[in-house]
Amino acid sequence: MSTPDARKGWMSVFLNTVERGGNALPHPATLFAMFAFLILVVSAVASWSGISAVHPGTGATLAPVNLFSIAGLHRILTSMVTNFTGFAPLGTVLVAMLGIGVMESSGLMSASLRKLVLAAPPRLLTSVLVFAGIMSNMASELGYVLLVPLAGIIFLGAGRHPIAGMAAAFAGVSGGYSANLLLGTVDPLLAGLSEEAARIVNPAYTVSAAANYYFMAVSTPILTFVGTWVTERVVVPRLGPYSGTGKQDAMTDLTDAERRGLRWALVATVVFVAVILWGTVPGDGFLRDAQTGDLLRSPFMSGIVAFIFLAGIIIGGAYGFGAGTFKNDADIMSGMGKSIATLGSYLVLVFFAAQFVAFFNWSNLGLIFAVKGADVLREASLGGAPLMIAFIILTAFINLFMGSASAKWAIMAPVFVPMFMLLGYTPELTQAAFRVGDSTTNIISPMMSYFALIVAFFEKYDPKAGIGTVIATMLPYSLLFLTIWSVMLAVWFTFGLQLGPGAGLMLQ
Repeated sequence: MSTPDARKGWMSVFLNTVERGGNALPHPATLFAMFAFLILVVSAVASWSGISAVHPGTGATLAPVNLFSIAGLHRILTSMVTNFTGFAPLGTVLVAMLGIGVMESSGLMSASLRKLVLAAPPRLLTSVLVFAGIMSNMASELGYVLLVPLAGIIFLGAGRHPIAGMAAAFAGVSGGYSANLLLGTVDPLLAGLSEEAARIVNPAYTVSAAANYYFMAVSTPILTFVGTWVTERVVVPRLGPYSGTGKQDAMTDLTDAERRGLRWALVATVVFVAVILWGTVPGDGFLRDAQTGDLLRSPFMSGIVAFIFLAGIIIGGAYGFGAGTFKNDADIMSGMGKSIATLGSYLVLVFFAAQFVAFFNWSNLGLIFAVKGADVLREASLGGAPLMIAFIILTAFINLFMGSASAKWAIMAPVFVPMFMLLGYTPELTQAAFRVGDSTTNIISPMMSYFALIVAFFEKYDPKAGIGTVIATMLPYSLLFLTIWSVMLAVWFTFGLQLGPGAGLMLQ
Protein backbone atom coordinates (compact mmCIF):
# COMPACT_ATOMS: atom_id res chain seq x y z
CA MET A 1 0.00 0.00 0.00
CA SER A 2 1.34 3.43 -0.93
CA THR A 3 2.05 5.94 1.82
CA PRO A 4 0.37 9.38 1.96
CA ASP A 5 3.66 10.98 0.92
CA ALA A 6 3.86 8.65 -2.06
CA ARG A 7 0.30 9.40 -3.06
CA LYS A 8 1.01 13.11 -2.72
CA GLY A 9 4.14 12.60 -4.84
CA TRP A 10 2.20 10.90 -7.62
CA MET A 11 -0.45 13.60 -7.56
CA SER A 12 2.18 16.31 -7.65
CA VAL A 13 3.90 14.66 -10.61
CA PHE A 14 0.60 14.38 -12.48
CA LEU A 15 -0.43 17.99 -11.84
CA ASN A 16 3.03 19.28 -12.69
CA THR A 17 2.87 17.36 -15.96
CA VAL A 18 -0.51 18.92 -16.73
CA GLU A 19 0.86 22.37 -15.91
CA ARG A 20 4.00 21.94 -18.01
CA GLY A 21 1.98 20.61 -20.92
CA GLY A 22 -0.49 23.47 -20.71
CA ASN A 23 2.16 26.16 -20.28
CA ALA A 24 4.19 24.74 -23.17
CA LEU A 25 1.40 25.99 -25.35
CA PRO A 26 1.71 29.47 -26.88
CA HIS A 27 0.56 32.59 -25.05
CA PRO A 28 -3.16 32.31 -24.22
CA ALA A 29 -4.00 35.13 -26.65
CA THR A 30 -2.04 33.36 -29.41
CA LEU A 31 -3.74 30.09 -28.51
CA PHE A 32 -7.20 31.62 -28.86
CA ALA A 33 -6.17 33.05 -32.22
CA MET A 34 -5.04 29.58 -33.32
CA PHE A 35 -8.31 28.06 -32.08
CA ALA A 36 -10.24 30.64 -34.05
CA PHE A 37 -8.39 29.73 -37.26
CA LEU A 38 -8.88 26.03 -36.50
CA ILE A 39 -12.63 26.59 -36.26
CA LEU A 40 -12.57 28.06 -39.77
CA VAL A 41 -10.88 24.94 -41.13
CA VAL A 42 -13.03 22.47 -39.17
CA SER A 43 -16.22 24.28 -40.20
CA ALA A 44 -15.23 23.86 -43.85
CA VAL A 45 -14.42 20.16 -43.44
CA ALA A 46 -17.64 19.53 -41.50
CA SER A 47 -19.66 21.38 -44.13
CA TRP A 48 -18.16 19.35 -46.97
CA SER A 49 -18.73 16.09 -45.04
CA GLY A 50 -22.50 16.65 -44.95
CA ILE A 51 -22.83 16.07 -41.20
CA SER A 52 -26.04 17.42 -39.65
CA ALA A 53 -28.33 17.15 -36.64
CA VAL A 54 -31.95 17.97 -35.84
CA HIS A 55 -32.59 20.69 -33.28
CA PRO A 56 -34.68 18.96 -30.58
CA GLY A 57 -36.65 22.10 -29.76
CA THR A 58 -37.50 23.52 -33.18
CA GLY A 59 -37.13 20.45 -35.39
CA ALA A 60 -34.89 22.44 -37.72
CA THR A 61 -31.93 20.75 -39.36
CA LEU A 62 -28.60 21.96 -38.01
CA ALA A 63 -25.86 21.98 -40.63
CA PRO A 64 -22.30 23.26 -40.22
CA VAL A 65 -21.72 26.75 -41.56
CA ASN A 66 -18.58 26.99 -43.71
CA LEU A 67 -16.66 30.02 -42.44
CA PHE A 68 -13.69 29.24 -44.67
CA SER A 69 -15.37 30.94 -47.59
CA ILE A 70 -15.90 34.37 -49.13
CA ALA A 71 -19.13 34.81 -47.18
CA GLY A 72 -17.37 33.73 -44.00
CA LEU A 73 -14.52 36.17 -44.67
CA HIS A 74 -16.98 39.03 -45.09
CA ARG A 75 -18.72 38.12 -41.83
CA ILE A 76 -15.42 37.95 -39.96
CA LEU A 77 -14.23 41.33 -41.24
CA THR A 78 -17.49 43.15 -40.60
CA SER A 79 -18.03 41.62 -37.14
CA MET A 80 -14.52 41.70 -35.70
CA VAL A 81 -15.10 44.88 -33.71
CA THR A 82 -18.56 43.94 -32.46
CA ASN A 83 -17.34 40.46 -31.49
CA PHE A 84 -14.93 42.20 -29.14
CA THR A 85 -17.15 44.98 -27.84
CA GLY A 86 -20.14 42.64 -27.51
CA PHE A 87 -18.26 39.94 -25.59
CA ALA A 88 -20.44 39.48 -22.49
CA PRO A 89 -17.82 39.58 -19.70
CA LEU A 90 -15.99 42.62 -21.12
CA GLY A 91 -18.44 45.33 -20.10
CA THR A 92 -19.11 43.63 -16.78
CA VAL A 93 -15.43 43.57 -15.88
CA LEU A 94 -14.73 47.12 -17.01
CA VAL A 95 -17.69 48.69 -15.18
CA ALA A 96 -17.09 46.69 -12.00
CA MET A 97 -13.38 47.52 -12.04
CA LEU A 98 -14.16 51.26 -12.13
CA GLY A 99 -15.91 50.96 -8.77
CA ILE A 100 -13.36 48.53 -7.36
CA GLY A 101 -10.60 50.93 -8.43
CA VAL A 102 -12.05 53.64 -6.21
CA MET A 103 -12.15 51.30 -3.20
CA GLU A 104 -8.60 50.12 -3.86
CA SER A 105 -7.02 53.54 -4.50
CA SER A 106 -8.73 55.04 -1.44
CA GLY A 107 -7.06 52.44 0.78
CA LEU A 108 -10.40 50.91 1.85
CA MET A 109 -9.56 47.42 0.63
CA SER A 110 -6.12 47.44 2.22
CA ALA A 111 -7.42 48.65 5.60
CA SER A 112 -10.43 46.31 5.58
CA LEU A 113 -8.37 43.27 4.63
CA ARG A 114 -5.73 44.09 7.22
CA LYS A 115 -8.41 44.25 9.87
CA LEU A 116 -9.94 41.00 8.63
CA VAL A 117 -6.63 39.14 8.59
CA LEU A 118 -5.68 40.38 12.05
CA ALA A 119 -9.04 39.30 13.47
CA ALA A 120 -9.60 35.95 11.76
CA PRO A 121 -7.69 32.67 12.28
CA PRO A 122 -5.66 32.08 9.08
CA ARG A 123 -7.09 28.60 8.54
CA LEU A 124 -10.62 29.95 8.61
CA LEU A 125 -9.91 32.15 5.60
CA THR A 126 -10.03 29.25 3.14
CA SER A 127 -13.49 28.08 4.21
CA VAL A 128 -14.77 31.65 4.21
CA LEU A 129 -13.50 32.23 0.67
CA VAL A 130 -14.99 29.01 -0.75
CA PHE A 131 -18.31 29.68 0.96
CA ALA A 132 -18.34 33.32 -0.16
CA GLY A 133 -17.62 32.17 -3.72
CA ILE A 134 -20.58 29.80 -3.71
CA MET A 135 -22.89 32.44 -2.24
CA SER A 136 -21.72 35.06 -4.75
CA ASN A 137 -23.41 33.10 -7.54
CA MET A 138 -26.74 34.70 -6.68
CA ALA A 139 -25.21 37.96 -7.93
CA SER A 140 -24.04 36.41 -11.21
CA GLU A 141 -20.58 37.80 -12.18
CA LEU A 142 -19.77 39.39 -8.81
CA GLY A 143 -17.53 36.52 -7.69
CA TYR A 144 -15.37 36.52 -10.82
CA VAL A 145 -14.62 40.23 -10.93
CA LEU A 146 -14.45 40.97 -7.21
CA LEU A 147 -13.98 37.93 -4.98
CA VAL A 148 -11.29 36.04 -6.93
CA PRO A 149 -8.76 38.90 -7.04
CA LEU A 150 -9.74 39.85 -3.49
CA ALA A 151 -8.91 36.31 -2.34
CA GLY A 152 -5.40 36.65 -3.73
CA ILE A 153 -4.89 39.87 -1.78
CA ILE A 154 -6.28 38.31 1.39
CA PHE A 155 -3.99 35.26 1.20
CA LEU A 156 -0.97 37.41 0.39
CA GLY A 157 -1.78 39.66 3.34
CA ALA A 158 -1.94 36.59 5.57
CA GLY A 159 1.49 35.48 4.39
CA ARG A 160 0.12 32.65 2.25
CA HIS A 161 0.35 31.91 -1.48
CA PRO A 162 -2.06 34.30 -3.28
CA ILE A 163 -2.81 31.82 -6.08
CA ALA A 164 -4.07 29.33 -3.48
CA GLY A 165 -6.52 31.95 -2.23
CA MET A 166 -7.71 32.73 -5.74
CA ALA A 167 -8.06 29.01 -6.47
CA ALA A 168 -10.27 28.53 -3.40
CA ALA A 169 -12.50 31.46 -4.35
CA PHE A 170 -12.65 30.44 -8.03
CA ALA A 171 -13.62 26.89 -7.01
CA GLY A 172 -16.57 28.26 -5.06
CA VAL A 173 -17.59 30.86 -7.63
CA SER A 174 -17.42 28.66 -10.72
CA GLY A 175 -17.06 25.03 -9.63
CA GLY A 176 -19.95 25.39 -7.19
CA TYR A 177 -21.88 27.63 -9.55
CA SER A 178 -25.37 26.19 -8.98
CA ALA A 179 -25.15 25.65 -5.22
CA ASN A 180 -26.44 28.38 -2.90
CA LEU A 181 -28.40 28.95 0.28
CA LEU A 182 -30.50 31.53 -1.58
CA LEU A 183 -32.16 31.63 -4.97
CA GLY A 184 -30.22 33.41 -7.70
CA THR A 185 -30.61 34.53 -11.26
CA VAL A 186 -29.83 31.07 -12.69
CA ASP A 187 -32.78 29.41 -10.91
CA PRO A 188 -35.66 31.05 -12.82
CA LEU A 189 -33.66 30.95 -16.05
CA LEU A 190 -33.17 27.17 -16.01
CA ALA A 191 -36.65 26.52 -14.57
CA GLY A 192 -38.24 28.38 -17.46
CA LEU A 193 -36.38 26.25 -20.01
CA SER A 194 -37.24 23.06 -18.09
CA GLU A 195 -40.91 24.00 -18.00
CA GLU A 196 -41.05 24.60 -21.76
CA ALA A 197 -39.38 21.25 -22.38
CA ALA A 198 -41.72 19.45 -19.93
CA ARG A 199 -44.76 20.80 -21.76
CA ILE A 200 -43.76 18.79 -24.82
CA VAL A 201 -45.09 15.81 -22.83
CA ASN A 202 -47.51 17.54 -20.42
CA PRO A 203 -48.81 20.96 -21.57
CA ALA A 204 -49.91 21.83 -18.01
CA TYR A 205 -46.61 21.03 -16.27
CA THR A 206 -44.93 23.83 -14.31
CA VAL A 207 -41.39 24.01 -12.89
CA SER A 208 -40.78 26.37 -9.97
CA ALA A 209 -37.70 28.57 -9.68
CA ALA A 210 -37.18 26.83 -6.30
CA ALA A 211 -37.36 23.37 -7.90
CA ASN A 212 -33.82 22.42 -6.80
CA TYR A 213 -33.55 24.60 -3.69
CA TYR A 214 -33.30 21.83 -1.05
CA PHE A 215 -30.64 19.95 -2.98
CA MET A 216 -28.58 23.05 -3.77
CA ALA A 217 -28.84 24.42 -0.23
CA VAL A 218 -27.51 21.15 1.25
CA SER A 219 -24.81 21.11 -1.43
CA THR A 220 -23.43 24.44 -0.22
CA PRO A 221 -21.78 23.33 3.07
CA ILE A 222 -20.64 20.06 1.49
CA LEU A 223 -18.87 21.81 -1.39
CA THR A 224 -17.44 24.34 1.06
CA PHE A 225 -15.85 21.49 3.01
CA VAL A 226 -14.57 19.77 -0.15
CA GLY A 227 -13.16 23.01 -1.54
CA THR A 228 -11.41 23.77 1.74
CA TRP A 229 -9.95 20.26 1.91
CA VAL A 230 -8.59 20.41 -1.65
CA THR A 231 -7.06 23.84 -1.02
CA GLU A 232 -5.31 22.87 2.19
CA ARG A 233 -4.34 19.28 1.34
CA VAL A 234 -3.56 19.53 -2.39
CA VAL A 235 -3.17 23.07 -3.71
CA VAL A 236 -1.26 24.73 -0.85
CA PRO A 237 1.34 21.93 -0.50
CA ARG A 238 1.84 21.84 -4.25
CA LEU A 239 2.35 25.60 -4.59
CA GLY A 240 4.62 25.85 -1.56
CA PRO A 241 5.70 29.19 -0.03
CA TYR A 242 5.13 32.26 -2.18
CA SER A 243 8.40 33.76 -3.47
CA GLY A 244 7.04 36.08 -6.14
CA THR A 245 7.20 39.85 -6.43
CA GLY A 246 3.64 40.50 -5.28
CA LYS A 247 3.51 43.20 -2.64
CA GLN A 248 2.38 42.12 0.81
CA ASP A 249 0.74 44.80 2.95
CA ALA A 250 2.27 45.12 6.36
CA MET A 251 0.12 43.56 9.06
CA THR A 252 0.19 46.59 11.36
CA ASP A 253 -2.59 48.07 13.45
CA LEU A 254 -4.83 50.64 11.80
CA THR A 255 -4.01 54.30 12.17
CA ASP A 256 -6.49 56.82 13.55
CA ALA A 257 -7.11 58.12 10.03
CA GLU A 258 -7.83 54.61 8.76
CA ARG A 259 -10.24 53.94 11.61
CA ARG A 260 -12.04 57.21 10.84
CA GLY A 261 -12.19 56.23 7.19
CA LEU A 262 -13.70 52.84 8.07
CA ARG A 263 -16.33 54.56 10.23
CA TRP A 264 -17.28 56.81 7.33
CA ALA A 265 -17.35 53.80 5.02
CA LEU A 266 -19.58 51.93 7.48
CA VAL A 267 -22.07 54.81 7.55
CA ALA A 268 -22.06 54.94 3.73
CA THR A 269 -22.58 51.17 3.59
CA VAL A 270 -25.55 51.31 5.96
CA VAL A 271 -27.19 54.09 3.92
CA PHE A 272 -26.47 52.28 0.64
CA VAL A 273 -27.88 48.97 1.90
CA ALA A 274 -30.91 50.73 3.39
CA VAL A 275 -31.75 52.23 0.00
CA ILE A 276 -31.43 48.79 -1.64
CA LEU A 277 -33.66 47.20 1.00
CA TRP A 278 -36.18 50.01 0.55
CA GLY A 279 -36.30 49.17 -3.15
CA THR A 280 -36.36 45.37 -2.83
CA VAL A 281 -38.08 44.28 0.39
CA PRO A 282 -41.56 45.80 -0.11
CA GLY A 283 -43.73 43.98 -2.65
CA ASP A 284 -43.99 47.19 -4.68
CA GLY A 285 -40.35 48.26 -4.17
CA PHE A 286 -38.92 50.53 -6.85
CA LEU A 287 -36.11 48.04 -7.65
CA ARG A 288 -38.53 45.16 -8.30
CA ASP A 289 -40.11 44.32 -11.65
CA ALA A 290 -42.61 47.10 -12.31
CA GLN A 291 -45.21 44.74 -13.81
CA THR A 292 -45.02 41.60 -11.65
CA GLY A 293 -43.23 42.76 -8.51
CA ASP A 294 -40.80 39.86 -8.96
CA LEU A 295 -37.34 40.22 -7.41
CA LEU A 296 -35.41 37.48 -9.20
CA ARG A 297 -36.24 38.98 -12.59
CA SER A 298 -35.95 42.60 -11.58
CA PRO A 299 -33.85 45.66 -12.40
CA PHE A 300 -31.97 45.01 -9.16
CA MET A 301 -30.80 41.53 -10.17
CA SER A 302 -30.21 42.53 -13.80
CA GLY A 303 -28.27 45.62 -12.74
CA ILE A 304 -26.12 44.01 -10.05
CA VAL A 305 -22.91 45.17 -11.79
CA ALA A 306 -24.18 48.76 -11.69
CA PHE A 307 -24.64 48.40 -7.94
CA ILE A 308 -21.04 47.17 -7.62
CA PHE A 309 -19.94 50.29 -9.46
CA LEU A 310 -22.07 52.59 -7.29
CA ALA A 311 -21.00 50.84 -4.08
CA GLY A 312 -17.35 51.29 -5.04
CA ILE A 313 -17.74 55.00 -5.64
CA ILE A 314 -19.96 55.71 -2.61
CA ILE A 315 -18.26 53.51 0.00
CA GLY A 316 -14.73 53.90 -1.38
CA GLY A 317 -15.22 57.65 -1.67
CA ALA A 318 -16.54 57.87 1.89
CA TYR A 319 -13.46 56.04 3.17
CA GLY A 320 -11.09 58.14 1.08
CA PHE A 321 -12.44 61.47 2.29
CA GLY A 322 -12.73 60.18 5.85
CA ALA A 323 -9.16 58.87 5.93
CA GLY A 324 -7.77 61.82 4.01
CA THR A 325 -6.50 59.77 1.06
CA PHE A 326 -8.91 61.61 -1.26
CA LYS A 327 -8.77 65.40 -1.47
CA ASN A 328 -11.10 66.01 -4.43
CA ASP A 329 -12.96 64.37 -7.31
CA ALA A 330 -9.76 64.15 -9.38
CA ASP A 331 -8.41 61.56 -6.92
CA ILE A 332 -11.49 59.40 -7.50
CA MET A 333 -11.10 59.60 -11.28
CA SER A 334 -7.41 58.79 -10.96
CA GLY A 335 -8.26 55.67 -8.99
CA MET A 336 -10.62 54.54 -11.74
CA GLY A 337 -7.95 55.10 -14.36
CA LYS A 338 -5.36 53.06 -12.48
CA SER A 339 -7.73 50.10 -12.17
CA ILE A 340 -8.41 50.07 -15.92
CA ALA A 341 -4.70 50.35 -16.67
CA THR A 342 -4.11 46.99 -14.96
CA LEU A 343 -6.41 45.24 -17.45
CA GLY A 344 -4.19 45.64 -20.52
CA SER A 345 -3.24 41.96 -20.87
CA TYR A 346 -6.83 40.92 -20.16
CA LEU A 347 -8.13 43.11 -23.00
CA VAL A 348 -5.70 41.46 -25.43
CA LEU A 349 -6.85 38.01 -24.29
CA VAL A 350 -10.50 38.99 -24.57
CA PHE A 351 -10.10 40.25 -28.14
CA PHE A 352 -8.91 36.88 -29.44
CA ALA A 353 -11.17 34.86 -27.12
CA ALA A 354 -14.18 36.82 -28.38
CA GLN A 355 -13.33 36.02 -32.01
CA PHE A 356 -12.94 32.33 -31.20
CA VAL A 357 -16.26 32.12 -29.35
CA ALA A 358 -18.05 34.01 -32.13
CA PHE A 359 -16.63 31.73 -34.85
CA PHE A 360 -17.58 28.65 -32.84
CA ASN A 361 -21.16 29.87 -32.46
CA TRP A 362 -21.48 30.87 -36.12
CA SER A 363 -20.25 27.45 -37.29
CA ASN A 364 -23.07 25.53 -35.49
CA LEU A 365 -20.42 22.99 -34.43
CA GLY A 366 -21.24 23.42 -30.74
CA LEU A 367 -24.95 22.76 -31.28
CA ILE A 368 -24.31 19.74 -33.48
CA PHE A 369 -21.82 18.33 -30.97
CA ALA A 370 -24.32 18.74 -28.13
CA VAL A 371 -27.15 17.04 -30.03
CA LYS A 372 -24.96 14.14 -31.17
CA GLY A 373 -23.70 13.59 -27.62
CA ALA A 374 -27.26 13.59 -26.35
CA ASP A 375 -28.23 10.93 -28.87
CA VAL A 376 -25.49 8.63 -27.56
CA LEU A 377 -26.77 8.83 -24.00
CA ARG A 378 -30.39 8.41 -25.07
CA GLU A 379 -29.54 5.07 -26.69
CA ALA A 380 -27.73 3.76 -23.60
CA SER A 381 -29.60 1.16 -21.56
CA LEU A 382 -29.35 2.79 -18.13
CA GLY A 383 -31.87 3.64 -15.45
CA GLY A 384 -32.20 5.32 -12.06
CA ALA A 385 -29.14 6.81 -10.43
CA PRO A 386 -26.68 5.37 -13.05
CA LEU A 387 -28.65 7.13 -15.79
CA MET A 388 -28.47 10.45 -13.96
CA ILE A 389 -24.75 10.06 -13.25
CA ALA A 390 -24.15 9.27 -16.94
CA PHE A 391 -26.12 12.41 -17.78
CA ILE A 392 -23.99 14.43 -15.32
CA ILE A 393 -20.79 13.16 -16.97
CA LEU A 394 -22.09 13.98 -20.46
CA THR A 395 -23.07 17.48 -19.34
CA ALA A 396 -19.69 18.00 -17.70
CA PHE A 397 -17.96 16.96 -20.92
CA ILE A 398 -20.13 19.16 -23.14
CA ASN A 399 -19.48 22.03 -20.75
CA LEU A 400 -15.83 21.98 -21.81
CA PHE A 401 -16.97 23.12 -25.26
CA MET A 402 -20.07 25.22 -24.53
CA GLY A 403 -19.61 27.61 -21.63
CA SER A 404 -23.10 29.08 -21.35
CA ALA A 405 -25.42 27.18 -18.99
CA SER A 406 -28.55 28.62 -20.58
CA ALA A 407 -27.35 27.85 -24.13
CA LYS A 408 -26.59 24.23 -23.23
CA TRP A 409 -29.85 23.72 -21.37
CA ALA A 410 -31.82 25.29 -24.21
CA ILE A 411 -30.44 22.54 -26.45
CA MET A 412 -30.41 19.64 -23.99
CA ALA A 413 -33.67 20.21 -22.12
CA PRO A 414 -35.98 19.50 -25.10
CA VAL A 415 -34.20 16.15 -25.53
CA PHE A 416 -33.67 14.91 -21.99
CA VAL A 417 -36.58 16.38 -20.05
CA PRO A 418 -39.28 14.72 -22.25
CA MET A 419 -37.25 11.53 -22.59
CA PHE A 420 -36.73 11.16 -18.83
CA MET A 421 -40.38 12.09 -18.20
CA LEU A 422 -41.43 9.19 -20.40
CA LEU A 423 -39.17 7.00 -18.26
CA GLY A 424 -40.91 8.32 -15.11
CA TYR A 425 -38.37 10.92 -13.89
CA THR A 426 -39.38 14.48 -13.07
CA PRO A 427 -38.02 17.50 -14.97
CA GLU A 428 -36.76 18.80 -11.62
CA LEU A 429 -34.48 15.76 -11.25
CA THR A 430 -33.16 16.11 -14.79
CA GLN A 431 -32.48 19.80 -14.19
CA ALA A 432 -30.61 19.06 -10.93
CA ALA A 433 -28.38 16.53 -12.68
CA PHE A 434 -27.68 19.04 -15.44
CA ARG A 435 -26.69 21.70 -12.92
CA VAL A 436 -24.18 19.39 -11.25
CA GLY A 437 -22.45 18.55 -14.53
CA ASP A 438 -22.64 22.11 -15.79
CA SER A 439 -20.91 23.53 -12.70
CA THR A 440 -18.06 21.15 -11.98
CA THR A 441 -16.00 21.57 -15.18
CA ASN A 442 -16.35 25.36 -15.47
CA ILE A 443 -13.05 25.84 -13.67
CA ILE A 444 -11.02 23.80 -16.20
CA SER A 445 -12.78 24.92 -19.39
CA PRO A 446 -11.08 27.60 -21.55
CA MET A 447 -14.53 28.10 -23.11
CA MET A 448 -15.82 29.52 -19.81
CA SER A 449 -16.36 33.25 -20.40
CA TYR A 450 -14.20 34.39 -17.48
CA PHE A 451 -11.36 31.90 -17.97
CA ALA A 452 -9.15 34.50 -19.64
CA LEU A 453 -9.69 36.83 -16.69
CA ILE A 454 -8.61 34.11 -14.23
CA VAL A 455 -5.44 33.52 -16.28
CA ALA A 456 -4.71 37.25 -16.03
CA PHE A 457 -5.26 37.17 -12.24
CA PHE A 458 -2.81 34.25 -11.89
CA GLU A 459 -0.23 36.06 -14.06
CA LYS A 460 -0.27 38.99 -11.62
CA TYR A 461 1.48 36.81 -9.01
CA ASP A 462 3.27 34.39 -11.36
CA PRO A 463 4.35 35.92 -14.71
CA LYS A 464 4.99 32.43 -16.08
CA ALA A 465 1.43 31.27 -15.36
CA GLY A 466 -0.74 30.30 -18.29
CA ILE A 467 -3.69 28.13 -19.21
CA GLY A 468 -1.83 25.05 -17.96
CA THR A 469 -1.26 26.63 -14.55
CA VAL A 470 -4.93 27.39 -14.10
CA ILE A 471 -6.09 23.96 -15.29
CA ALA A 472 -3.53 22.07 -13.18
CA THR A 473 -4.43 24.12 -10.10
CA MET A 474 -8.17 23.71 -10.55
CA LEU A 475 -8.30 20.09 -11.78
CA PRO A 476 -8.39 18.55 -8.26
CA TYR A 477 -11.37 20.74 -7.36
CA SER A 478 -13.16 19.74 -10.58
CA LEU A 479 -12.66 16.00 -10.06
CA LEU A 480 -13.63 16.06 -6.36
CA PHE A 481 -16.65 18.31 -6.92
CA LEU A 482 -17.85 16.08 -9.76
CA THR A 483 -17.41 12.91 -7.71
CA ILE A 484 -18.88 14.13 -4.41
CA TRP A 485 -21.78 15.98 -6.02
CA SER A 486 -22.68 12.99 -8.21
CA VAL A 487 -22.61 10.64 -5.23
CA MET A 488 -24.76 13.12 -3.31
CA LEU A 489 -27.40 13.13 -6.07
CA ALA A 490 -27.31 9.32 -6.17
CA VAL A 491 -27.89 9.20 -2.39
CA TRP A 492 -30.67 11.78 -2.75
CA PHE A 493 -32.28 9.57 -5.41
CA THR A 494 -31.88 6.40 -3.32
CA PHE A 495 -33.69 7.92 -0.34
CA GLY A 496 -36.36 9.57 -2.49
CA LEU A 497 -35.84 13.05 -1.05
CA GLN A 498 -37.53 16.11 -2.50
CA LEU A 499 -35.28 18.38 -4.56
CA GLY A 500 -37.27 21.49 -3.67
CA PRO A 501 -40.70 22.56 -2.47
CA GLY A 502 -43.10 20.11 -4.12
CA ALA A 503 -40.38 18.82 -6.44
CA GLY A 504 -40.08 15.04 -6.26
CA LEU A 505 -37.95 12.59 -8.18
CA MET A 506 -40.52 10.38 -9.91
CA LEU A 507 -43.65 11.34 -11.75
CA GLN A 508 -46.91 10.09 -10.26
